[in-house]
Formats: sequence, C-alpha cells, structure tokens
Amino acid sequence: MRVIVAIKRVVDPYAKIRLKGDGTGVETNNVKMTINPFCEIAVEEAIRLKEAGHVSEIVVVSVGMNDSQEQLRTALALGADRAIHVEVDCAPEPLTVAKLLHSLMIKESAQLALLGKQSIDTDNNQVAQMLAALSQRPQATFASKVTIEGECVVVTREVEGGLETLKLQLPAIISTDLRLNEPRYASLPNIMKAKKKPLDVITPQDLGVEVSQRQHVLEIVSPPTRKAGVLVASVAELIDKLKNEEKVI
Repeated sequence: MRVIVAIKRVVDPYAKIRLKGDGTGVETNNVKMTINPFCEIAVEEAIRLKEAGHVSEIVVVSVGMNDSQEQLRTALALGADRAIHVEVDCAPEPLTVAKLLHSLMIKESAQLALLGKQSIDTDNNQVAQMLAALSQRPQATFASKVTIEGECVVVTREVEGGLETLKLQLPAIISTDLRLNEPRYASLPNIMKAKKKPLDVITPQDLGVEVSQRQHVLEIVSPPTRKAGVLVASVAELIDKLKNEEKVI
C-alpha cells in the first residue's frame, strides 16, 4: 500500500512571532522554520504503519515555494521513501492544495492520504475535508488511533465529549490529531541517507491544476496587550471591581 503524506513549512512554534511592518503577514526572514507539528505526526504515523508491514512506500508531498524542500528532506530523514515538491510562487489556498493532492493520489495510485488536521499558521482545518470531497473517498478527522484491517482502516477520533471509532474502506483520507503519536527525531545516518533519496519537483500545471488567489489578506494585527493583574484585599472588593469597573457581572 502506498501512502501520501502532506506536509507544510511553517514558523517554528517556539520562535517569537514578528509581524511585517506593512501588516500583510508574519516575518519569516531569519526565522527558524520547521514541519508543521500536525504534519509531523502524520509522517510518524505513516512510518509506524510501514514498520508494521502495512505500507510499502511513503511519499511526502509539500506545496510551496522552493524553500519547502528543506522540510521534505527532513521528512525523508525521518523515514519517508521519496518526496514530491509541487512548486508554487505564492502561499496556496486550501482548495488549491486539496486539488493538487487529489491529482497526486490518482497519479501515484495511493490508497491512503495522511494529513495534519491543521497548520499552526493559518489554522484553517480544511484541506483533508476538501480532499475527501474531491476524491469522493471516506475520511476520518482528528484521528487519535489508526489501525489497518485488510482492505479497511479503523480510526479512533476525538469528538465532543468522547471518542468515536470509524471503519473506512480504502482508499481513504485521515487527518491526525496531537494524541495520535509522538514523532521521532532523525538520526545522523538517516539525515545523510536522506540527501540521496529522490525528490521530484513538479508544477501545478503538470497535475492539471490552475493556481488562483480567491482570498486576500487585508490586515494582520497583534493581539491586544494583556493588562497587569490587580491584588484585592477582600472578596467584596473583587466583586465591586468586576461589577463596576470591568462590568462582567
């Protein structure tokens, strides 16, 4: 079984976020970049399925500009077999990414697509659902456990107030949640081996997909600065401030 894993290049979650002076986005120059944490979980799950004997090949895919190849090499060092970089000259919208992944699933004859449930930069949580709709394949979102059973995949997913278990007929699309696994670190030998693994660069035109911008960012602003706390001497004073100053009661 061949598995496609989609990954995205994002600002390291531990880096300090700085906005551009013109308010059009987040500053990425001289900032550490990494694989989106949810995508990294998807890569780890694919590797575990391969180690269990269910997967024959792991193909990692990234849609982005040229620097996305750095994260693809990282995924290859973690254990993916080959990589595909769909090169675009702008930040692609979720629908565009879904269309590209749909074409790749057909081209690669992939039986399973693993994606992080969302990226930490835009937080859209849309690509997996759009991919399932375009492919007309079953999907399971927010997966916390994945098990292959013959021609089916059993997925435990987190829902409001508990867990839900679904059995999907392959091919299928799964988006991963935080509690699915804990990603491994790439060893030095695997980092060296990753340099020789195949990484193909293609364009959206090669997949028959037109890239167009339907959304435009008007402005990005920092959240308001949080005010310092105030010590009160009694419960009565606290209630008075909540009622008369903050007007929350």
